[in-house]
Amino acid sequence: MSPYILFTLLFALGLGTTITFASTNWMLAWMGLEINTLAIIPLMTQTHHPRATEAATKYFLTQATAAATLLFASTTNAWLTGQWDIYLMTHPLPTTMIILALSLKVGLAPLHTWLPEVLQGLDLTTGLIMSTWQKLAPFSLLLQIPFQNHPLIILLALTSTLVGGWGGLNQTQTRKILAYSSIAHLGWMLLIIQFAPSLTLVALTLYLLMTSAAFLTLKLTNAKSINSLAAAWANAPLITALTPMVLLSLGGLPPLTGFMPKWLILQEMTKQGLPMTATMAALTALLSLYFYLRLSYAMTLTMSPNNTAGTTPWRLSSTQQSTPLATALTTSMMLLPLTPAIVSAISLC
Repeated sequence: MSPYILFTLLFALGLGTTITFASTNWMLAWMGLEINTLAIIPLMTQTHHPRATEAATKYFLTQATAAATLLFASTTNAWLTGQWDIYLMTHPLPTTMIILALSLKVGLAPLHTWLPEVLQGLDLTTGLIMSTWQKLAPFSLLLQIPFQNHPLIILLALTSTLVGGWGGLNQTQTRKILAYSSIAHLGWMLLIIQFAPSLTLVALTLYLLMTSAAFLTLKLTNAKSINSLAAAWANAPLITALTPMVLLSLGGLPPLTGFMPKWLILQEMTKQGLPMTATMAALTALLSLYFYLRLSYAMTLTMSPNNTAGTTPWRLSSTQQSTPLATALTTSMMLLPLTPAIVSAISLC
């Protein structure tokens, strides 16, 4: 792809998200989401592979459906209340439709079935954009909607944590595993969004850091399946030693960074008088932890067959930039001691 075209597409991707961030009415937000969707589709098909074309087609159809539903819901709200503003979405019917449309946009269960298939058809760089940047615009809209103790939010969140853990158990492809990991983490963010939106923002930020570290590591080692992870130790021994910490941080184990959002969310759910919901969410996290441990085991405690094809990548020096990976790895493992400062910052907001 030409550098000029690539720059134009990335600029449009950033512009669409920025428009959605800055919008206060649904029409402008819808325009930003559409620009965002149309900008990433050429990036998805740049490998000219049938799987990439299939993934782009599936992504376009689901995003178009979600955008049409969002536009219909906002029009219905304007018809019922006379308001186009995002923060004046007060009628229960359009609010429910908006929640479902944005859930389809980000891939929350049970509207998640497109996400693993689409992510599997992409290269790891575009998959990183799909799993991180593409979540920002829909979540900025979810954070602005004035929820009024909506039970659909809790239902979608618990379903996502369950499906995200259960769906990843039998997968062998790393991109599909990270797709189910994304679904589970989105469920945790949505669980607390109507009680403490600032905690959702913290969980989203830490999820972006940890997922970026995971994708950049897979890109460095070119590991697209669990079996190929076993060959990573000779190509990048230090990265191989640190990656299990990132995976366990995604699972939410102390003393790693990923424990912080789960701990704060469970604490807030208990304060809101929802101990059973918090217990169910904590139990579903054990399902996700299983496949993170499976990836860690494959990467550190197994050895690939020592044949000529397997040893060739070990002798080739990597030309990839290591600074983003180093930053993401460090923050994914070492931010837990800053929890009191982060909680204090949240309380001031």
